[in-house]
Amino acid sequence: MIRNVILSIVFFLGFVRFLTGHASGQKILKYYGNFYMHNTVEYYDFNDYQGAANGKDKGERLLMCIPLRNAAPVLPLMFSHLENLTYPHHLIDIAFMVSDTTDNTKDGLYTHLERIQGQSKNAFNEIMIFEKDFGQLVGQGVDDRHGVHVQGIRRKVMGRARNWLLSAALRPYHTWVYWRDADIETAPATIIEDLMKHDQDVIVPNVWRPLPEWLGGEQPYDLNSWQETEPALELAKTLDEDEVIVEGYAEYPTWRPHLAYLRAPEGNPDDLLELDGIGGVSILARAKVFRHGANFPGFALWNHAETEGFGKMCRRMGFRVAGLIHYTVWHQYEPSEDDLKKIKEMEELERLKALGNANTNN
Repeated sequence: MIRNVILSIVFFLGFVRFLTGHASGQKILKYYGNFYMHNTVEYYDFNDYQGAANGKDKGERLLMCIPLRNAAPVLPLMFSHLENLTYPHHLIDIAFMVSDTTDNTKDGLYTHLERIQGQSKNAFNEIMIFEKDFGQLVGQGVDDRHGVHVQGIRRKVMGRARNWLLSAALRPYHTWVYWRDADIETAPATIIEDLMKHDQDVIVPNVWRPLPEWLGGEQPYDLNSWQETEPALELAKTLDEDEVIVEGYAEYPTWRPHLAYLRAPEGNPDDLLELDGIGGVSILARAKVFRHGANFPGFALWNHAETEGFGKMCRRMGFRVAGLIHYTVWHQYEPSEDDLKKIKEMEELERLKALGNANTNN
């Protein structure tokens, strides 16, 4: 009798082992609560993926989304920053969207990723590269991208690119989504944790850019992070529904308080400002914000598109949207055509001055 019981137990354990694994070690069954399920069945309880302020300590998975267009020149600096991030790399999945590109951005990506992913120390959990052209007709020059007449077109296309990237890359186990531009000059290596600790649904830093000393040394860069005003709402009523309001241009007098202009160099980096519109240089958002249906409008939503439309949509949906007034990320300086003309003039003056000094000495 006892022998039969022992044989039955051994047989049962062997049967369970057979079901839960085979020669290659791959599991056939997984245990969920009181049930065994085949390994083709996945179970996720979204109550476990809400996004905590101490997500790093809780081991929460983060999806980083980086749109790329003709980005080959900035890839070395971008990857240098990514390697230095202090959020555990094994918790980070990175998704790139390469779009409307005419340079060797993809080749550069492969080269850098082969090096980084081959290192156990700095390797990220997963890398995804997507490619799709959206018919972006606006050039990549600073004057092309920031001209008032092309801003609406450009922002709508960028909104669609972001949505394609997010919809392809977001996994059920991602708790946070971090959007980051490739052309950031400097940013704290702790930026993910620094933003996350404020427990906001959507949060952005302040974004400035360095300038040559003859242009003032520095300048607010991202004017897309702002609070709504009555003059702006009244202005929107006078516009065609498909027109996009562009901040920082005389054509659109919104009188909105901009996060960028409130910065003080010695200010408290933890000071928060509630926002309506946000810029896209560096955004941390809970994944549940997107699961609720928020996205980056590829059309004029309340006369806003892309990240500004996303900010207003999130506020309308009841999410908390904020910016850090004095916590600053620095964007790369790109000289405009006027800047380049000024530089040439200054170089010519220096040349003539040097020539004059040489003639005087002779």
